[in-house]
Amino acid sequence: MADSTITVDDIEGELFKIERIRDILVRRESELRYMMDDIQLCKEITRLKNELHKLVSIPDKDKSNEDRQKEDELLQQIHKLVETRDFLVDDVEFERLREKEEDKEMAEFLKSRLPRNLKKSGASSRRVPARAQQTSSPFTKTGLTLLKECCGFTCSIM
Repeated sequence: MADSTITVDDIEGELFKIERIRDILVRRESELRYMMDDIQLCKEITRLKNELHKLVSIPDKDKSNEDRQKEDELLQQIHKLVETRDFLVDDVEFERLREKEEDKEMAEFLKSRLPRNLKKSGASSRRVPARAQQTSSPFTKTGLTLLKECCGFTCSIM
């Protein structure tokens, strides 16, 4: 340690910043994984619906037993994928609530710890906007919002 002006508080502060960045990156990775899963499910549901639509467009009198059986299979597959997607959306919501609780706990921890550090170092307090208030980030929407948008107006499965 050649620089003797670095204090233990400085090192702890830097470590805290690194941990916070790591947490943000882990959360973003999780959101991206949920979005990829959702995109795959939407694509598969759309593909199955298109296949089903072709079968449904055949008049009943011209349908074979295989066609009817295939319709039933497609409906079951679509139903299973929609249920899977519902579980995915529930997981995203659970993660969002867990992250919100973690953020609350971290804010309480910082509130209890910062006044002590500010008195020691004589530094002025600097307010950092909450994650939702940071508009400079390209990732302002949560994974749940993106999932809702996917299967709302823009997704063809609904």
